[in-house]
Amino acid sequence: MCNNFDRLFAERWVIKLSRVWLPVLLLLAGCTVGPDFIKPAAETGEQWQDATDRQLNTASVEDQEWWKTFNDPILNQLIARAYLENLNLRVVGLRVLEARAQLGVAVGNLYPQTQQLTGSLNKIALSHRAAQAAYSSIFDFTQTQIGLTASWEIDFWGKFRRAIESAGASMQAAQADYDNALVSLTADVAHAYITIRTLEKRLNIARQNVETQRESLHIAEIRYNGGTTSERDVEQAKTVLANTQASIPALEISLRQQHNALSVLLGMPPKPVSDLLAGTGHIPAPPVQVAVGIPADLLRRRPDIRHAELQAAAQSAAIGVTKATLYPALSLTGSFGLLSTDVHSFALGDMFLGQSRTVNFGPSVQWNIFNYGQITNQVRVQDVRLQELLITYQNTVLSAQRDVEDNLVAFLRSQERALFLGESTAAAQRSLNLAALQYRQGITDFTTVLTAQQALLTEQDNLASTLGDISNDLVGVYRALGGGWQIREGKEPIPEQIREQMAKRTDWGGLLAPAPAQSADVQTPIGVSWPQW
Repeated sequence: MCNNFDRLFAERWVIKLSRVWLPVLLLLAGCTVGPDFIKPAAETGEQWQDATDRQLNTASVEDQEWWKTFNDPILNQLIARAYLENLNLRVVGLRVLEARAQLGVAVGNLYPQTQQLTGSLNKIALSHRAAQAAYSSIFDFTQTQIGLTASWEIDFWGKFRRAIESAGASMQAAQADYDNALVSLTADVAHAYITIRTLEKRLNIARQNVETQRESLHIAEIRYNGGTTSERDVEQAKTVLANTQASIPALEISLRQQHNALSVLLGMPPKPVSDLLAGTGHIPAPPVQVAVGIPADLLRRRPDIRHAELQAAAQSAAIGVTKATLYPALSLTGSFGLLSTDVHSFALGDMFLGQSRTVNFGPSVQWNIFNYGQITNQVRVQDVRLQELLITYQNTVLSAQRDVEDNLVAFLRSQERALFLGESTAAAQRSLNLAALQYRQGITDFTTVLTAQQALLTEQDNLASTLGDISNDLVGVYRALGGGWQIREGKEPIPEQIREQMAKRTDWGGLLAPAPAQSADVQTPIGVSWPQW
């Protein structure tokens, strides 16, 4: 009778608590402390400074696969291979998976934070001189117990929801960081390739001039041996030839280093990659017109700007997480178990009888009322960090515009320089032809020929370098515009073979499968992928 009364009493209290507390919890659980993130304002120019140049198209920007504007199949193949094989990109991609898992951890806090299934079998021997020995003759017994304990802190002030918001923004920031790495990778590959082609061109120029200067030396030696000129002409010819020959090793050093750099970008040990570069070998030429859009487009396209914005969004939510600790934390705790001993007429086998049950259930409150301003100052710390990130975002926008402007002016002015160098190179070639002819006719001295040869070599080398600069400056424009990351859309950030290795090593649930694309606009609710258990 007594056992039935205890059971009915407990059940009635559970029903009362459910009726009284649960509606209140459901009503107040929607309260979320802390600021809601608002996208910070950023100052952008209306147009680029060189917007009126007819080589620029500000009506649109088409930079998703900008390297194809060079019309170089080898460059296209190199970038495709780097996207699949580059190791740095894989590391950044793994951080996206890490952020997904961290989001799952944050979401898990919405559920009961503690759930424990316990069990024990204990042989207990009490001291015969302990206090209980004065009124008990039981000193040795065995006790067995199993139970289930759960504790659930209700998200009364939105602490866990803010943590999910922060983790969601951090996950999207990790994706933006991956996109930014992809922008840098495509630009680095293009830069290395263009530099290789430029160095190859400069080497060819140097070697051709070496052959020309050898012929001049041979002529000078013949004339000297014939007594028609002095030994000075021969020594001057040797000086110019040796000086040109000395430039070749320096160019070969730079060429080897660029091969090494390109091979590492492709995920290979440093080595010559001539087999991958077999082709015409021309310096990639820029298109007639470049689509650059307007400065405001950078806010949408550049991954580093999105990354800065999302970091601020994550920090904004962190303020709410910290601020929630200023308020009381309400938890529901409960436990149910079965316990039995072998004392007197009891037996261990009685554990599964109804009389062996133990029940404990009820709410609890924890409130840090005397924190001596620690929590308040922690909130202030989080707020200062948010303000820092907001200013960092604005500075990132300004720096992005400067990157574009710097590369645009370099791209446009380098083309003007190339036009003048083309004219000067043609004039230097004509000057050399005339000097050589006059020297053979005895009209001028050999110094004039050597001076013309040196001038031609300088002009040809400058022209080749400038043509490479034009293409590299355009690569810089595309990098500054934030183009190239779009090739990953609809794809996972790490290759399938690595995902297979990870799946064999650890249960990843559905986190390794393609995930829905996240919006770059953090003013809309941040998407949450629920945890995969």
